[in-house]
Amino acid sequence: MSTLFLRTLREDPADAEVPSHKLMVRGGYVRRAAPGVYSWMPLGKIVLDNVAAVIREEMNRIGGQEMLLPTLLPSDYYEATGRWTEYGDALFRLKDRKGGDYALTPTHEELFTSLVKGEYSSYKDFPVILYQVQEKFRDEARPRAGVLRGREFHMKDSYSFDLDDEGLQHSYDLHRQAYVRIFGRLGLRFAVVSAQSGAMGGSLSEEFLAETPTGEDTFVRSTGSDYAANVEAVDTPAPPAASVEGRPQAQVHHTPDTPTIETLVGFFNAAGLGRTFTAADTLKNVLVKTRRPGDDDWEIVGVGVPGDREVDMKRLEAALHPADVALLDEADFEANPFLVKGYVGPNGLLANKLRYLVDPRVAPGTAWVTGADKPDHHVMDLVCGRDFVPDGTVEAADVREGDASPDGQGTLYTARGIEIGHIFQLGRKYTDAFELDALGADGKPKRVTMGSYGIGVSRVLAAVVEQSHDGKGIVWPREIAPADVHVVGTGKGDQIETALRIAEELEQRGVRVLVDDRKGVSPGVKFTDAELLGVPTGLIVGKGLSEGVLELRDRASGESEEIALDAAVDRVASAVAAG
Repeated sequence: MSTLFLRTLREDPADAEVPSHKLMVRGGYVRRAAPGVYSWMPLGKIVLDNVAAVIREEMNRIGGQEMLLPTLLPSDYYEATGRWTEYGDALFRLKDRKGGDYALTPTHEELFTSLVKGEYSSYKDFPVILYQVQEKFRDEARPRAGVLRGREFHMKDSYSFDLDDEGLQHSYDLHRQAYVRIFGRLGLRFAVVSAQSGAMGGSLSEEFLAETPTGEDTFVRSTGSDYAANVEAVDTPAPPAASVEGRPQAQVHHTPDTPTIETLVGFFNAAGLGRTFTAADTLKNVLVKTRRPGDDDWEIVGVGVPGDREVDMKRLEAALHPADVALLDEADFEANPFLVKGYVGPNGLLANKLRYLVDPRVAPGTAWVTGADKPDHHVMDLVCGRDFVPDGTVEAADVREGDASPDGQGTLYTARGIEIGHIFQLGRKYTDAFELDALGADGKPKRVTMGSYGIGVSRVLAAVVEQSHDGKGIVWPREIAPADVHVVGTGKGDQIETALRIAEELEQRGVRVLVDDRKGVSPGVKFTDAELLGVPTGLIVGKGLSEGVLELRDRASGESEEIALDAAVDRVASAVAAG
């Protein structure tokens, strides 16, 4: 360490909010270059490469072939699939000196498809799995949490090409199994959950989430089955359609000063109507505006959810993807005076030809208390399918613990996690765009089908830190640690020289060693740095050296024991081999 390019910090960086950000900066693993952009310092680069090595081993195990594609691509590739527009502001765009449009790539479906089309043409060439490990780019609006949400990030992306859907399923399953092995080897606690495909497209996708309270993704599990899904992908069980015959007619009531669900329920329960009302009996209409990528104009959309629910904007944005979504502002209400804030109802929206989407629980035959489209008035017993017909359903209401599981087994409970991997069955979205066909055994062209599979290498590293740290620093799993053993020579003279000799002998045995041979640095500082850096095994060459005794420490458990100097190399090598 006397020559290692490393400076540790005693204080957390001012902009750090999560443990991984704090500890990776304090430990000298990364340094911030710009918002969302980080330099990987020597120890950080070692750990990053170790994570990538595990990924490569498992990708090669399933027959993947590694490539390296350019990160700078002309717009033509993305325009062929419409993603030049769909990506919106998230895509880093630039022009060359001739005015040509280019992008810093967030993903490579288009180029891989184009390459396969150029190289393969027969059914005998397939299936094939291709992958790469490289930097990607995304113009994050609010980079945060260190390398967890950056503008430049390291990623493994792989792509499968098959002749039919059965082959695609097999390639998908191979990747799923490989991901389980990868994250298991990295010591991560993770969940595999159903997910939305987003800009990638396709018919099926699953996310791998590292479980941690600091995760920005909320997911749910069922108490009665193995169902698990990102909240954005949860389908709300809809009640069966009910008959509208014999239902009371809708009645408009004067309801002064009731712009909120709480005040509305209180009014009706005090009105002597012979019924008890709850927030679940009301229909809340939230107004948003949407704009498709490439369009200049916004469209107002009404979203109806039961009054005991809130609109989850992340779920709504996922449902309306790729459109931008924003709440209406005062200027929008002023430009549309028929929108009476606090008293908006379905019929006012529909009469003015605005799109109106409802939660699946707003099923035909259900009756609601909702706005009557004029100040201080609500309508009671407004029946869906009789008094209004929405334009469709949308998954926008918040998902809560205790909700019925979509598979009909048990109820849901929530957890948080960090997305570390995502796998997609893309189908033929990209092969259709590039007309990727293989000549079949019958001499007829057959459209190839495709899968896409990503792992955020730098995110995985940070997720490990989120799950594996304590009040003193990082606790690395041995598989990806910057070294197997941290040999600390305290004091001067013999102690440092002995530490260097032991380190050399361990390296000759194939053990990866980080040795603290700094002179003029107190033992306390060295011990603090060792705990912060988080190497799994520590060997202290200290005061006991005069009696032929060293101290062996386990970083994870905090346990230590005295060992004989002449047996130290064997003991340490055995500890490393045991994991």
